[in-house]
Amino acid sequence: MHLAVVFVPLLAIGAVVYALAASWRPKLGWAVGLLAIAAPVATFVAKESGQKLYDSKLSTFSPKGKQILADHMHFGSMTFWFVLGLGIVSLIMVALTLRAGRKLPVVANLAFIVLTLVLAAGSGYYVFKTGDSGATAVWGTY
Repeated sequence: MHLAVVFVPLLAIGAVVYALAASWRPKLGWAVGLLAIAAPVATFVAKESGQKLYDSKLSTFSPKGKQILADHMHFGSMTFWFVLGLGIVSLIMVALTLRAGRKLPVVANLAFIVLTLVLAAGSGYYVFKTGDSGATAVWGTY
């Protein structure tokens, strides 16, 4: 199992709670900060290891299998970019609000909330699509 399957949803949930519940920020900052680093790294490692496996086994796949795996790799790449964006936005938000009681200006806070929600939704969607297409590639017939 890829660690991205665990870290991406945890980052998405943690970042959304961090963005929406300002009173929880002092307690969640360390966890969101760690997940903001771990999730993109885990996603990148999964993406790269999958690419190497695909390259080494390319000749063994049928045309249908190649298409299923191409979809899986595309979803994995999209997952990485959304998770990287969410990680960066989360790290910036944590850095700017690190001190207990420090509040962002309303416009900045709203911008972080919107960015976080969009990136968390995209990350969740693509990690699901990547996992679903990966399961199809492993358990489906091609």
